[in-house]
Amino acid sequence: MGSVTTSTATYSQAMRSVKRPDPVAVGTIVWLGSEVMFFAGLFAIYFTLRNTSPELWAQETQLLNIPYATVNTIILVLSSVTCQMGVFAAERFQPYSTKKRGWLGWGMVEWFWLTFALGAIFVSGQVWEYAQLVTEGMPISANSYASAFYLTTGFHALHVTGGLIAFLLVIGRAYAVKNFGRKEMTSSIVVSYYWHFVDVVWIALFLVIYFLK
Repeated sequence: MGSVTTSTATYSQAMRSVKRPDPVAVGTIVWLGSEVMFFAGLFAIYFTLRNTSPELWAQETQLLNIPYATVNTIILVLSSVTCQMGVFAAERFQPYSTKKRGWLGWGMVEWFWLTFALGAIFVSGQVWEYAQLVTEGMPISANSYASAFYLTTGFHALHVTGGLIAFLLVIGRAYAVKNFGRKEMTSSIVVSYYWHFVDVVWIALFLVIYFLK
């Protein structure tokens, strides 16, 4: 009986020590799966338009500023790198800079502020691109290609803006709490999932919109 009791207790301790996935993180991943389907529909619009109106596609894509869009894309990709650096700091439970190693000693807050700035530059860059295209004669009501372009990139810009708001909330929470704990770390990880998602989606959009001939 003693050995059975001991083995049962050991099994119970082992079960308690198993790390269960965080429900918030799991919920975020499931939600991002639904977002994949949403963007898949937008991609379908583009591929349908390309097959049904190849002349319109060839005509309107000549107005796109590929070098400018490439620079803007690089900015967004770099923001994904800085976001992950912030997550690494959060996993070390380091919300702020140590001021000993320069930028290498930055905490989650500093890295997330930089990510926010890069994301804001990206969105501002898209707005500027819209203004240039309207000036060149491609407003959203010009034709089906223009509608698809603004609809697709506009929805993505809204997702990026949502990510920027999420960064502000996570940063604000880090300032508000006395002790940076596991909840704050989990929040930063969940936001990074979303940010990496919008980054990957934009890379796919960028290739389809600007390079698919």
